[in-house]
Amino acid sequence: MQTFVLEVTGDFACFSRPEMSVERVSYDVMTPSAARAIFESILWKPAIFWQVERIEVLAPICWTTLRRNEVGSKVPLNSVTSAMKKGQGALGLYVEEDRQQRASLLLRDVTYRVHARFKLTDKAGHEDSVEKFTEMFRRRASKGQCINQPYLGCREFACDFRLIAPSQAATPCHSSLQGTRDLGWMLYDMDFAQPDNPTPRFFRARMVDGVVSIPDWHSEEVRG
Repeated sequence: MQTFVLEVTGDFACFSRPEMSVERVSYDVMTPSAARAIFESILWKPAIFWQVERIEVLAPICWTTLRRNEVGSKVPLNSVTSAMKKGQGALGLYVEEDRQQRASLLLRDVTYRVHARFKLTDKAGHEDSVEKFTEMFRRRASKGQCINQPYLGCREFACDFRLIAPSQAATPCHSSLQGTRDLGWMLYDMDFAQPDNPTPRFFRARMVDGVVSIPDWHSEEVRG
């Protein structure tokens, strides 16, 4: 399978650590699930599955804090269902009555080079082929086309991307990224084997000279 490489840049990013609960605290680098979402924003089909292989950190890891006002609740599902059946109902949220102030620890001025390839799934039809989706992705990515705006962890942190050749040399590793850094257990992705009860899966992430190698989804390194 051919490997595709995207260079991704953004002013802010937040790849939230699930253990931090309410307060949003980002991982040091992009997670595989966030990288996968960028590829899927360009080309998503039930017939293909994106496997991220490698994440290169091209810019120094810089942090910033942000305090935001957010709504603390959401409209109950029962209210929505009732309104759909009756044609009327109270579906509004009053911001002044339900405002919460939350702090976030974000990354800023990020640049990544993400390597990924796709595999055909059991939902691929007779008319589907690797060549077909390869050309579709290459054409869309080279023109900057996407299904939805790609983002860096949170939807409000939109990013830019460009397709580059796998052989194209990357920017030399910044001095602050040199060496080996243990990033701890990182969220890999959500396992939707049971759609009604998706579960998170993790892997032990290590960055070597600015590069995080991503194990295969079915590898023993990925744990639920």
